[in-house]
Amino acid sequence: MINIRFPEPSFRTKMETGKEYVFDLLRKKWLLLTPEEWVRQNFVQYLVQVMNYPASLIALEKEIWLGELKKRFDILVYNNNHQPWMIVECKAETVTLNNETLQQALRYNISVPAHFLVITNGNYSFGWEKREGQLHAINELPGWAGEKS
Repeated sequence: MINIRFPEPSFRTKMETGKEYVFDLLRKKWLLLTPEEWVRQNFVQYLVQVMNYPASLIALEKEIWLGELKKRFDILVYNNNHQPWMIVECKAETVTLNNETLQQALRYNISVPAHFLVITNGNYSFGWEKREGQLHAINELPGWAGEKS
């Protein structure tokens, strides 16, 4: 398991028609603050503020194709060559992380092959590094080394 301590939230939020929204700094738009969105926003802030990953190389909720199915990944970090480096699958805090969650990230990894895979529900985070065609569990997120694969 990877120990993640989210930074103090500094999100802009607003209430509209009885629903809470959060301003996504990367996408520059207001989003409904669902439990999964809360995890995604906090994880991105962790990557940028704590791990010093460049915000300009982070993509959120982009569509990809898995065969004939259209899906969306949660977080994708690119390296300096704009190649996929880390894919992160976020779940709400109440969702148990299990093999199904990992399989979902692995399916996304077919279309968007990244060197690192991470699954998180905000309370727990697990990660793997792909080496020699196999997944190896990691105990911490890699430091930013965008020049590497």
